[in-house]
Amino acid sequence: MPVVKVLELVGSSPNSFQEAVQNAVTEAARTVDNITGVEVVNWTAEVQGQQLSEFRANVKVAFVVDNQKRKTRPGA
Repeated sequence: MPVVKVLELVGSSPNSFQEAVQNAVTEAARTVDNITGVEVVNWTAEVQGQQLSEFRANVKVAFVVDNQKRKTRPGA
């Protein structure tokens, strides 16, 4: 049975919410393998002069733990 872990991240973008989510997933993928999904938890944006200037997405990124890479302690 696989083990799934979840990371919580905040992605940001000057262009869109979708790009903010993609940036979070792209950053997670730099150090995490086997990403299986993403859940958007919250959307926020910074406003400057009546314009949205920074889009942010709080996300949870799920990934399957590779048991062959997992290290176990002796006697565990």
